[in-house]
Amino acid sequence: MSPVARFLPLIVIVAILSWASAYPVVRIALRDLPPVPLAAARYVIAAMLAGGWLAWARPPVPARGDWLRILACGAIGIALYNILFNTGEVTVSAGAASLLISAMPLIAALIAVAVMGERLSAWGWAGSLCSFAGVVLIAEGQVGGISLGSGATLVFGAAVCGALYTTLQKRLVLRYGALPTICYILIAGAACLSPWLPQALRVLPSAPVRCWAAVLELGVFPAAIGYAAWAFVVGHMGAARGAGLLYLLPPATLVLAFFLTGEIPSVRTLLGGAIVMAGVVITNTYGHPGRMGKAGH
Repeated sequence: MSPVARFLPLIVIVAILSWASAYPVVRIALRDLPPVPLAAARYVIAAMLAGGWLAWARPPVPARGDWLRILACGAIGIALYNILFNTGEVTVSAGAASLLISAMPLIAALIAVAVMGERLSAWGWAGSLCSFAGVVLIAEGQVGGISLGSGATLVFGAAVCGALYTTLQKRLVLRYGALPTICYILIAGAACLSPWLPQALRVLPSAPVRCWAAVLELGVFPAAIGYAAWAFVVGHMGAARGAGLLYLLPPATLVLAFFLTGEIPSVRTLLGGAIVMAGVVITNTYGHPGRMGKAGH
């Protein structure tokens, strides 16, 4: 085992805990900052860290033809995602939000079917229906239920944005690498959110220490360190093997939410989350033609 590989389990833990922390810490920050200014403050910190890394590492500058894709990734995967997610988390618990977001890989698969001509087997469609039944079960237990504009539907909209972002960034990652790509996207996302930064700067000076701490944590850990650690994990394990580790995110979120905010998930939320995760596992494992025969190897 190489010296670097020995640290892989620790780096996996850092990535998972960094991302899982976002759900309860956003709830803490929302006590003092409105949803969109919170996103703007968080990502200006992440963009400064990303810019510092780019200046130090000096990766290849993206070709002019890729800048529009980078901007689209920043607008959809960072700006719109966080606008919907933060606004939804005003009323949706951290645990429920993480379980709703866990449907994102499934949504990405369905987008690939609709846009890229990929196919799903009968198992794939069954897993999809299973997951969406779980999403409905979770949503009905939140304030506003599944009515248009409710917190749960906004968080689910964020999951759709995340899935679109995953699809859009693939070509960039293949061309420039995971870490340079996310750095450019973080800067683009921060630029899209910049109109709300003055409002955040007006609120923050009089905000309590917990708000400052929450904004700094969100900018440094989930938005910067989490992505950097994940790029390392994927680079050593591969995207397919690494994706399985993301199933640890909802349980980690539930634990952190309990310790940070005292949140205890309802039975409905846990049951719905189990159904969502089961559907995602079924679709990812058996949902693509030709994959069933390889599942036992």
